[in-house]
Amino acid sequence: MSDKATDQATDIREAVRRRYAAAAIEAAGAPSGATPCCGPSTFDACEPAGQAVFGAALYGQGEEAALPDAVSASLGCGVPTAVADLHPGEVVLDLGSGAGADVLIAARRVAPGGKAIGLDMTPEMLELARRNAAAAGVGNVEFLEGYLEEIPLSAGSVDVVISNCVINLAADKPVVLREAARVLRPGGRLAVSDVIADPGMDSETRGDMAEWTGCIAGALTEADYRESLSHAGFEDIEIVETHRVHPHAAAAIIRARNAGASGRPRP
Repeated sequence: MSDKATDQATDIREAVRRRYAAAAIEAAGAPSGATPCCGPSTFDACEPAGQAVFGAALYGQGEEAALPDAVSASLGCGVPTAVADLHPGEVVLDLGSGAGADVLIAARRVAPGGKAIGLDMTPEMLELARRNAAAAGVGNVEFLEGYLEEIPLSAGSVDVVISNCVINLAADKPVVLREAARVLRPGGRLAVSDVIADPGMDSETRGDMAEWTGCIAGALTEADYRESLSHAGFEDIEIVETHRVHPHAAAAIIRARNAGASGRPRP
């Protein structure tokens, strides 16, 4: 990666970190004056025709209702646990776990014997997630600080990778998907909610950092997402649009299976 590209990636990561730190502080009840990514304060920009497209409104009234603090702080564009087909005894990794809602839902579904791990780069979010886990009485969870491009887990240690509207925020999404494949066991599953860009997204939108941290400008097109997944070693790729979130982008469920013996990318 060139020095210019490295600097850009660092700038993007820091902008995202600041925005999510502000969202965590606000969710914890100490308003920071900053606007959270995809949160209630930005629904005017993210909500066509008055329909909620991000956050807690996307969750149902089942087991999610038993986790009000974590779910109310959700900034995601879907509910990946609803399509991940989780089973008792499995190990689940949530990339960009935020306030912990999807980790806690996953943890309950993989019990007994299973575990849910949340990975986030924002200390404020990790603190909030740990508080939410303690309040919910969910013990089979672990929250790790780290980057999606450098997952601090060994190869083949996870059964399922989930994520909720976070991969699109990474500066180098192909690296994130290769890391997801690396930590998945052979045959392991990827089930994420994410934003996909229309092929004709304008350059002005793509260049706007505020939109990037608002879950729009960093998104891959469906074709690029499929290509990146395939190169990372995934197969049985399925991408299904769920709802529009922007004139130039949509939320989607992305599912795939790790085909590699150790998640190594294909040649």
